[in-house]
Amino acid sequence: MREFIVEADGGSRGNPGPAGYGAVVSDAATGETLRETAEYIGVATNNVAEYRGLLAGLHAAHALDPAATVHVRMDSKLVIEQMSGRWKIKHPDMKPLASEAARVFPPGRVTYEWIPRERNKHADRLANEAMDAGAKGQQWSESASTAELDTAARAAATTPEPPGDAAAGAARVRDALAAGAPAAGAPAAGAAAAGRTATVPTGPGPDAAQTGAPEVKADADTKGAVKADADARAAKAGADTRAAKVVAAPGWAPADMGAPATFVLLRHGETPLTPQKRFSGSGGSDPSLSDVGREQAERAAALLARRGTIQAVVSSPLARTRETAGIVAARLGLDVEVEDGLRETDFGAWEGLTFAEVRERHPDDLNAWLASPDAEPTGGGESFAATATRIAATRDKLIAAYAGRTVLLVTHVTPIKTLVRLALGAPPESLFRMELSAASLSVVAYYADGNASVRLLNDTSHLR
Repeated sequence: MREFIVEADGGSRGNPGPAGYGAVVSDAATGETLRETAEYIGVATNNVAEYRGLLAGLHAAHALDPAATVHVRMDSKLVIEQMSGRWKIKHPDMKPLASEAARVFPPGRVTYEWIPRERNKHADRLANEAMDAGAKGQQWSESASTAELDTAARAAATTPEPPGDAAAGAARVRDALAAGAPAAGAPAAGAAAAGRTATVPTGPGPDAAQTGAPEVKADADTKGAVKADADARAAKAGADTRAAKVVAAPGWAPADMGAPATFVLLRHGETPLTPQKRFSGSGGSDPSLSDVGREQAERAAALLARRGTIQAVVSSPLARTRETAGIVAARLGLDVEVEDGLRETDFGAWEGLTFAEVRERHPDDLNAWLASPDAEPTGGGESFAATATRIAATRDKLIAAYAGRTVLLVTHVTPIKTLVRLALGAPPESLFRMELSAASLSVVAYYADGNASVRLLNDTSHLR
């Protein structure tokens, strides 16, 4: 009995937006590419395009040998988990596609495996070619043997490059940037290896008194870090092949450590206490979102849906984070997992007070708190040192649970600041030099060698 490998992918430029898919069928024994297929499908979501890619790959394999067994490999955790029967299929657009896919081959003849994005480049390239063709009012057509392209790619990969060569690791950098995660081995110092300029105003407290100090600009495009240039097309055997070009710092040579565990950190939207800059931790009134906060959560959800990279949603147990997470998860078609370790610090007797009110009522305790991470807020609150211990343990737990995946963590000011501080190796006092806007986003990627890189997109209020 023959065995085929089907690799498939789909994408949407807008989610929903102009979409396409690509699929490749290869011989499991020899690795020979047997069939390529791709198609521009008009306006659709990422997930629908991924399912269409799966369907096309299965039908192509069936046309080659309906008696074969098939091993499907995709970088869509959603499709793999749903087709494997471990996750429920809730979205009405995906249910009929999944049902059709399950009927192409008899039950038991198809197995599913999730693979990192960088191992699914062939199908990803085809999907992008289909979308490029659709943008020109054309349909994708196979114009060259994939075997020839693969041979050329392998030959290029074995050509020695001098240390610091700007071409080293170009494809890996391109794919990592496209996936919304820093490239493996990208510099972790400073604000980011690749991303945006983050504005980080200083100020002394979570949800409270975070203004009044000069702003610090962190250049997320860090000088000497990776910059992605436009894709260049080079002809080989009559076919266009795309090659990413980057400008890298001298001596930069990324190691292939596999896909990182990437945590997209979302602070909850505003509550009635947020604009008043009152301490709001885990020991207070547990307020829900305000109307403004719900609108902020909707905008964050739209942004994350457009990027299409989130594979799971994990929330703090407090009401404001669970409400924010629910809004985002509903937009993404995902469930919400609650993790107690992501809760905010308990600010004891300071809960509900402004910074000025705390200074007036508990000046000695406040001064001690500002001077030492081991000091507790008045009334037996949680010290920043204790918070850091809890957050580090939660981080390690989640890294193990979500290795190689991109996960949205919906949490609070202090947990996000702490995750960023620990990733950068910054001292505890750096907590007082960061501010995170309501519904702001930060990203920390954790690699196999224990290192991490940080990217910031602090203010989402302008996003529509």
